[in-house]
Amino acid sequence: MVEAPGLVVAPTVSLSARGVIKRYTTRSGTVSALDGVSIDVASGECVALVGESGSGKTTLLRCFNRLITPDAGSVRVDDVDVSTTDAVALRRRVGYVMQEGGLMPHWTVRRNVELVPWLRASPNAESAATDAMALVGFGDGTFDARYPVQLSGGQRQRVAMARALAAHPNVLLLDEPFGALDAITRADLQEMFASIRRRRPVTCVLVTHDLF
Repeated sequence: MVEAPGLVVAPTVSLSARGVIKRYTTRSGTVSALDGVSIDVASGECVALVGESGSGKTTLLRCFNRLITPDAGSVRVDDVDVSTTDAVALRRRVGYVMQEGGLMPHWTVRRNVELVPWLRASPNAESAATDAMALVGFGDGTFDARYPVQLSGGQRQRVAMARALAAHPNVLLLDEPFGALDAITRADLQEMFASIRRRRPVTCVLVTHDLF
């Protein structure tokens, strides 16, 4: 809450979920992944979803970019109900980083990072990719022509982060982006992420098992 003499201004809510329910049918019966979950994430805020495997963290995260459709409840991004928004257009304006990176294996690093600005027909896709690569520590062009198979796990996650940031999204969703890495690499990328947020205070939801 921002306060001034005689004035109280509430922070803008970028992400909101109200009474979200999601159930899955398995061989052993119905499993409730989300049971009436509600959450607000203010603009520029970073919220971590922490919990054991199977507790519904990733399910909630993917409701925000319509990779998962809840059975009940409402989900809003920038005060727009995502159920009324074209799913493809929504995903192109919301950054998303998954645990294994999800890079196109047959594309170079540079082309991977340029993907979303190119899909959005951005006139400055190349410069946007250059800026994003610099944010993750790959600004000298050394990795541009490499392919994902030629990168370490930590390097692939840096590229995945750059790809998510290249289109300057207002919202960034991260699903265990550091979970499959060794402790030293994980700490290095966590520091990189903190540095990025200082330079670009994008609204974030982070699924993690680590408290850092």
